[in-house]
Amino acid sequence: MFVIELRFEPFADTTISAAEKAINAHLEALRANGQILGREFAVAFNDGEFRVRLMVPEKTSLANRYNSAWVKATLQGLTDAKLLAPRDKFIGQDINSEVSNTDDPSWQVLYTSYVHMCSPLRNGDNLLPIPLYQIPATFNGDHKRVIKWQSEWQACDELQMAAATKAEFAALEEISSVHSDMFRRGWDLRGRIEYLTKIPTYYYLYRVGGESLQAEKSRVCPKCGSADWALETPLLDMFHFRCEPCRIVSNLSWDHQ
Repeated sequence: MFVIELRFEPFADTTISAAEKAINAHLEALRANGQILGREFAVAFNDGEFRVRLMVPEKTSLANRYNSAWVKATLQGLTDAKLLAPRDKFIGQDINSEVSNTDDPSWQVLYTSYVHMCSPLRNGDNLLPIPLYQIPATFNGDHKRVIKWQSEWQACDELQMAAATKAEFAALEEISSVHSDMFRRGWDLRGRIEYLTKIPTYYYLYRVGGESLQAEKSRVCPKCGSADWALETPLLDMFHFRCEPCRIVSNLSWDHQ
């Protein structure tokens, strides 16, 4: 991923409140389309212009060809707020994040965790994130539903990793059970992405706990009950199970690896 700086310069008299509203709307639209990453953006006013530093999947993430209808509408909103179209300045590559996928995937997986800021759609061949704007819009012209699902999954993951409150168990149920709302929405999103991209797309089902290593190896697909989903060799040294009909991948319990 890369760091860029966006600059918004007034071309006529405006107000802080008008500029704030227009800039924040533009950033939210870019985020909903997967063109910028993260959830909080510090916008500063300095030397007569507004500036914000952002994380983007690729150097070209803000190219006009990727703009959704909402992004285009917010560009007009900037004009209405007496701001010029944003100018971007390339800062450099972020050394603490993953690079984005550039290869055509033979399969994809919906996978995230609370430590990941990148796209939750991964190339199944190398697990590198696929920028969401690279695929057709999933719903209503962009990818807001996918990003909302990712944010909620990450919140549950952080709760269960902290293991400090009773909420841990409810959060774990959401990310590890095929009967949870989190699974239902994520699995439906997975199906939508597969339909749009024509590429087999799987859902990652988190697994922790379990009685023993042997019991884990004998685990059946929790959706269809098939015992044929166990793999002789784990995919990407991570996924020990894959059910092709159900489009689910999972791991041996982290407690027994």
